[in-house]
Amino acid sequence: MAPFDAINPVYAMSGLGVGLLVGLTGVGGGSLMTPLLVLLFGVHPTTAVGTDLLFAAVTKSVGTAAHGLGDSVDWRVTCRLAAGSVPATTACVLALSWLGAPGPAVEHLIAVVLGVALLLTAASLLFRTQIVAYVSRRFGEPRPEHAAVLTVTTGALLGVLVSLSSIGAGALGVTVLVLLYPRLPIARLVGSDIAHAVPLTLIAGLGHWYLGAVDWGLLASLLAGSLPGIIVGSLLAVRVPEPVLRPLLASTLLLVGTRLVA
Repeated sequence: MAPFDAINPVYAMSGLGVGLLVGLTGVGGGSLMTPLLVLLFGVHPTTAVGTDLLFAAVTKSVGTAAHGLGDSVDWRVTCRLAAGSVPATTACVLALSWLGAPGPAVEHLIAVVLGVALLLTAASLLFRTQIVAYVSRRFGEPRPEHAAVLTVTTGALLGVLVSLSSIGAGALGVTVLVLLYPRLPIARLVGSDIAHAVPLTLIAGLGHWYLGAVDWGLLASLLAGSLPGIIVGSLLAVRVPEPVLRPLLASTLLLVGTRLVA
């Protein structure tokens, strides 16, 4: 069989579209890909999440390399997040195995968590500025030792959320980091969050693969479209107004999340 015979053009085009959005906005990979697979293509939620986790691990690795070369990763923050997310992700995958994944009960749980994660992501996209302003005004800047503990805790919560839904490491993670490290430039926070997403999604994805919830042909097709899409989207990002894209993306996530939770 030729190398490209396994590539499904429909999945590749979907990957291209999502890749373009990720390149343009910096978020939206799992937030769009997983519900797209579940609602449009009828992929089982467990398989969609597992496949998307490995999809994210590859794409985030590309983003981490770019941010690392640009010296926009704070490895102290990344390590703190990983200190919470790696054990939490491992425990979550073991729990899914104990619950009998893949199975009807686990698929229902994942579908509900997926919907909730989409709604939270949409809210963080729409109201990040207001959320940060309110929390900063109410509680002020956290002390360094408190910020360290809260970062590890955030990593643990993201580990569970991402393991169950493949969503949350991007928009939600950056929103919390802005609150915990207000003195760091936003570019370093974004870079640190992307770097943290690599081990998080890789461990969770390998766990889902162990559970038999990864479609490798689907993964290859999605990557065939998304990797060039991310490159093109990144080049076009400076020409497309972000204030237009982010509300559009957030509105889409609200609609999809409501449908999954209902």
